Amino acid sequence: MIIAVVDGQGGGIGKAIVEKVKAGFPKTVVYALGTNSVATGQMLRAGADEGATGENAIVHNMKRVDVVVGVIGILNANSMMGELTPKMAEAIGSSPAQKILLPLNRCHIHVVSVKELSIGQHIDNAVLAIKEYIQANAGSEDCRPV
Repeated sequence: MIIAVVDGQGGGIGKAIVEKVKAGFPKTVVYALGTNSVATGQMLRAGADEGATGENAIVHNMKRVDVVVGVIGILNANSMMGELTPKMAEAIGSSPAQKILLPLNRCHIHVVSVKELSIGQHIDNAVLAIKEYIQANAGSEDCRPV
């Protein structure tokens, strides 16, 4: 199973996600996909197995991963102050990978009917969703996109 964590700007949220995912699933491969090198570096320092930066890296890897984790803004073109390009948003949204998104009300998106939680609680919930996805797809040959 390959989990891609997508983040930009300072990479702090991606770093926290990578730390929790690697702690919870040490044998799972985690890709750090940053919109910039600072974000990628933060996620690599947090324990990601591989890292790549920029539009082509994100677009290319969306065909290769099983799960994508990040804030909901990764589906929105020009989010993260313009760092997330329309091609990145399209590739993430079109990817056959399971998407586990943190409902942060930023990037001109306001998600309603969601509990207001701390970022740490949202990350814990994302890790729980990853666990449920892994358990539901354990041994499935259909899990990895071709």
